Amino acid sequence: MIRTGLLTVYGYLVIYSGLLVFGLMCLIWSAVAVPLSHLLSVERGKVLGRWVTCYGFRCYLWLLAATGAFRFDLCALDALREAGPLIIAPNHPSLLDAVMIVSRLPNAACVMKSDLINNPIYGAAARLAGYIRNDDFIGGVTLAVEELGTGSQLLHFPEGTRTRRAPINRLKGGAALVSKRSGVPIQTVLIETPSPFLSKGWPLHRIPPLPVCYRVRLGRRFLPKDNLRETIAEMEAYLASELGGRNGLEANPGDTLAQLQNRPDEL
Repeated sequence: MIRTGLLTVYGYLVIYSGLLVFGLMCLIWSAVAVPLSHLLSVERGKVLGRWVTCYGFRCYLWLLAATGAFRFDLCALDALREAGPLIIAPNHPSLLDAVMIVSRLPNAACVMKSDLINNPIYGAAARLAGYIRNDDFIGGVTLAVEELGTGSQLLHFPEGTRTRRAPINRLKGGAALVSKRSGVPIQTVLIETPSPFLSKGWPLHRIPPLPVCYRVRLGRRFLPKDNLRETIAEMEAYLASELGGRNGLEANPGDTLAQLQNRPDEL
């Protein structure tokens, strides 16, 4: 009982201090991004904004992993860094998904909800990096095609929101439409986790079983097609098949936090 109580207290400390650190990092960088957006050209601002966001997110995930309460295996994403223009299309089990993907890809333009781009905590940094408002992804399609044409990669969650039904929501057509118009393939990415932490509807006051583990692996690459319905149906069937029988990394219930801290970091 004492050990369980200590782990619970430690979990609250890690989760809430982690959220505080993340918020402060975003707020400070957004404050810096405001004057930079006026001093730098649009292209220089994008390069700097994406680079700082990438390595800032990587540092944040390293801090989480250093506590022993989180484990990340993101190495598979490194193969995409020099792969040229791609539409990166992951499943979306938690709020940490974009942070994990962007932490490995320094030239990714993210498709984000307008509320996030207008958010005072991170909005200025997102605008500096040239991230794209989804707005149901109608007006954003042209911007996405232009970004891919400059050699950037595009991070777009085809579910449109975090997963509500296992193993995946019905997919929206944004990624398939951008692929058709740009001629750029869609690279699916599979995010696996046994934890419901920060999933849709997860209350922030609830502490998940620790450690929280995430693994990312590369999925099938879909070539552009004229038939959007066919592309969407194939992607949805593939993702459902790959994710349906898996629950991600298994954490050993016998591991203590100290033992996990001493393991090699896979970030």
